[in-house]
Amino acid sequence: MGFSDIPNLQWILFGVFLFIYLTILMCNSIIILITRINPALQTPMYFFLSNFSFLEICYVTVTIPRMLMDLCTQKGNISLLACATQMCFVLMLGGTECLLLTVMAYDRYVAICHPLRYCLVMNHRVCTKLVAGSWISGVPVGIRHTYQIFSLPFCGSNRINHFFCDVPPILKLTCGDTFVNEISVYVATVIFLLVPFLLIVVSYGKIICNIMKLSSARGRAKAFSTCSSHLIVVVLFYGTATIAYLQPKPHQAVKGQEN
Repeated sequence: MGFSDIPNLQWILFGVFLFIYLTILMCNSIIILITRINPALQTPMYFFLSNFSFLEICYVTVTIPRMLMDLCTQKGNISLLACATQMCFVLMLGGTECLLLTVMAYDRYVAICHPLRYCLVMNHRVCTKLVAGSWISGVPVGIRHTYQIFSLPFCGSNRINHFFCDVPPILKLTCGDTFVNEISVYVATVIFLLVPFLLIVVSYGKIICNIMKLSSARGRAKAFSTCSSHLIVVVLFYGTATIAYLQPKPHQAVKGQEN
């Protein structure tokens, strides 16, 4: 369905999202390029940042170009295979982003709380393994959940009230028993959302405690500045995910009022 409820704004939305998409591509590409060619930025922090920028490019490319095409053609048709492929990549990249944000939080924790051991702990081999683990771990989860969902029988309407193939709207179209799928989604949510978030909170809790012990106000400001951008991204990512997936659904709210 996309943005079919506001047809008069289709071309305005197309222009806005196209600008956003091109900005994301340009800015993240510049970050990757600078971190590759500047010898002074060959550090673990910028290594993780360049991987995160590449991840963001992949993430938005999975959804926005398709949405732009739907806004342009105003058809909104997508094949079952394309829908499954889009969902699979969204799940894989979403899981990777959660893990990569956790790795970046750990990097900041070691840099601030154990500065003398930083180069030893966060050597190139360890950083490569952490990044590779973040990318690889999301693959089986995305493939498994996509296969489980699209193995269910579909009946009735073939319309989803969304602008991309996400898990909740697709599950509404199935006429089989979705209990196992919903449990799998909750388990994956705990593993890839809740656990990484708790690890990030613990890391920043220790970072803040360590910063507060610094006697120099300039030192505290410098330490906070190295974490501020990452912390903003964490808040935005988990904040929007909470609003999108963890808020009570309308039928749940009605049921609660009836009880």
